Amino acid sequence: MSERKIPEAFLRRMQMQLGDTEPFLKAMALPVEHGLRVNSLKLTPDELTEMVSWKLSPIPWCPSGFYLEGEEDASRNPLYYAGAYYLQEPSAMLPAAVLPVEPGDRVLDLCAAPGGKSTALAAKLQGRGVLVCNDISASRARALIKNLELFGVTNAVVTAETPERLAKSFSGYFDKILIDAPCSGEGMFRKSRAMITDWTEEKTKEYAALQRDILDHAIRMLRPGGKLLYSTCTYAPAEDEGSVQYLLTHPVARELKLTLSDIPWEPGFLPGNPDWIPDGLQEIRKTVHLIPHLVRGEGHFAALFESRLEEEKRSAEETIGKKLKPDVSFAEFASLIRTQYDPQRLLSRDGYLSYVPEDKGLSGRLAGLRILRKGLFLGEIRKNRFEPSQALSMTLSPDSFANCLSLAPDDDRVMRYLKGETLDYDSGEAEKGWVLITLGNLPLGFGKANKGQIKNKYLPGWRYGA
Repeated sequence: MSERKIPEAFLRRMQMQLGDTEPFLKAMALPVEHGLRVNSLKLTPDELTEMVSWKLSPIPWCPSGFYLEGEEDASRNPLYYAGAYYLQEPSAMLPAAVLPVEPGDRVLDLCAAPGGKSTALAAKLQGRGVLVCNDISASRARALIKNLELFGVTNAVVTAETPERLAKSFSGYFDKILIDAPCSGEGMFRKSRAMITDWTEEKTKEYAALQRDILDHAIRMLRPGGKLLYSTCTYAPAEDEGSVQYLLTHPVARELKLTLSDIPWEPGFLPGNPDWIPDGLQEIRKTVHLIPHLVRGEGHFAALFESRLEEEKRSAEETIGKKLKPDVSFAEFASLIRTQYDPQRLLSRDGYLSYVPEDKGLSGRLAGLRILRKGLFLGEIRKNRFEPSQALSMTLSPDSFANCLSLAPDDDRVMRYLKGETLDYDSGEAEKGWVLITLGNLPLGFGKANKGQIKNKYLPGWRYGA
């Protein structure tokens, strides 16, 4: 990227922020960095590195993240289809990595699509607690749902709502909130020419106003003692330091005794600068900028807030309702699964069966909201016959499903399965009936085995090359 392609007004402001912009401009001319984040719901970073021949280097601020050093197309590898990792720009891994989510937490990803940060938060929860993933656009949320299902996430609720409507339902509810806010996208200039073309000084002001509106509602959903991570992919002080100052001085934030927490420091991090905004608070220096000439990644900004108000005692958890009896057809299929399902969390509606998250006081708060997915979609009940979902298959393994066809990476049936083809199998490889196709211990999807052939049940929209 040459200097003349970057707006002059943007360069003048960056000179104010950085002083010497020459190192920044040289970095902007370099290739974009690529990374992947290991799905710790299914395997460890060490296990992945043993499975691939790629040259991988650790990303300092993300324990499960790696730089892809070579020219490999990791999006075409069967391991990607098995949900072994998520392809993500390295700097974008920072927000979810530094938000201290613990198993059992109530977590909100407010601007969640396409799902990079949601899948990272879900991995930290390890199937416990609840993760509400929201995106105001239902069309963008479809990609979010696919990525959650690919990762094998069981405890997520996906909504398509405004922050205002969510705040009315979830006042003081969440332990942890992540807001990767819509922004002017300056940090993506090296990655996207469209971002450069669309940029104007006025847009940074418009986005700053939008971010403040989002923060107005988000802060109302944080419980006393909770933590909130605010991030953008821009350098603009109005959207970064300005939004942080806005939240620190917000009346609700004052009630919660909200302060900035330190973010674990890594070489190349640039602290936020209170001098870049009017009457800037010195506390803003605890925030972090990632800039391409200082770190290996695109532009990003992060601020971690913590409520110092003493945490209130949680009220007794609500229950979903009366104990439900599993549908007979599902009960028959579930006999193949070694995981136990709590009958109180099975939800059947219009022939669709789901396994909803631990209630955590959740059920009464979802009424009236636009819900796209509630927990794990198990499958459909058709004429007293249960058809398991692709989502269910991605939560299983040879250890948890009784009938598996486990394929080695060099078995040509792996790619044939991912392309939707019928598979052959030998006696002793699998039993008649529903069979889980796996790549080693990692799930790919279901098939129906009979007389040496497996009818492919891999979801058409997920197929290789689709």
